[in-house]
Amino acid sequence: MRERLVLGLMSGTSHDGVDASLVGFAGGKPGLLGHTRTPYSKSLRESIRSAFVGTAEEVCRLNFSLGEVFARAALQCLREAGVEPSSVEAIASHGQTIYHIPPRGGRPGSTLQIGEPAVIAQRTGIKVVSDFRAADMALGGHGAPLVPFADHVLFRRRATCCVQNIGGVANVTVVTPALEGVFAFDTGPGMCLVDEAMKALFGKPLDRGGRTARKGKADAGLLGRLRRHRYFRQRPPKSTGRELFGGGMLQKIFKHYPQVRPEDLVATLTRLTALSIKDAYERFVFPEHKIGEVILSGGGARNDYLVSLLREELSPLKVTLIDELGIPAEAKEALSFAVLANETLRGRPSSLPRVTSASRAAVLGKITYP
Repeated sequence: MRERLVLGLMSGTSHDGVDASLVGFAGGKPGLLGHTRTPYSKSLRESIRSAFVGTAEEVCRLNFSLGEVFARAALQCLREAGVEPSSVEAIASHGQTIYHIPPRGGRPGSTLQIGEPAVIAQRTGIKVVSDFRAADMALGGHGAPLVPFADHVLFRRRATCCVQNIGGVANVTVVTPALEGVFAFDTGPGMCLVDEAMKALFGKPLDRGGRTARKGKADAGLLGRLRRHRYFRQRPPKSTGRELFGGGMLQKIFKHYPQVRPEDLVATLTRLTALSIKDAYERFVFPEHKIGEVILSGGGARNDYLVSLLREELSPLKVTLIDELGIPAEAKEALSFAVLANETLRGRPSSLPRVTSASRAAVLGKITYP
């Protein structure tokens, strides 16, 4: 059977770069063939950050600029893998989330990801599957998390496990042998609050390896207040983003807790991520599922201090880095959207209404031809 090649592109909540994963499908089974990461320049990171609260003109211009960046990232990945663009069936581009509004109180949600797919298609000569979240939200769903289908494809042969992604936002998929049993939701902040604090306090984009947090001590009063946030008690299905756990929340922390040392604040926010994941499991996962393992992916898996906290809080559960299973932590989300695009190309639904609360499953994404 001829192998179908799909290249996935992912730019997450942390907006620090784009990951490209080249994935081969033989008999429907995905295999990672190559991965590259293209860091964003400081000016591009600032443009994206500005667009979160920017004008229509800023978002409009950035849409096309990011399309160019995504196209270059795709071509770089193909060059490094030694693959001609003409051999690739499609590019799966998640895009850069600018704003995400979950449905609430009977009101429909909305979401916006940019990175113009027409630009990607024209620069690469490859058709593009993009805008994955819209179809699910049009059916009343949260449009997130969408990767649980891919998690099931990748890990269904293992015992029931939690696949915990820690990007800007953290989300968990409970992978069961049968797709009908898969359960997933956003647990809360991943690295978004830590990254915001590092930018504001130290002028750095992230706490590399958790070295800053390791120098500090969590502030018990602040940590207790943050853990009481209503989101953590909200039952799934649920999704969140930097609109809730982002710069606005950090400014309120600065206002009400000005006495907290910078290192202590970073330590507090890092521990919040670990504890919010633990709390989510205790509230919503453990009562329903017997878990044998937690698999960590995303940029947060590179924060050694956070990983140590998770191993401590989740003991005696085994915590495994996804790298140990042959998938680089940074490659997993881009790989996942390649899996979703492969289903789209076959005209098959890949959303899970049990996860997103949509009225039915949907074929995800829109296809743009070169």
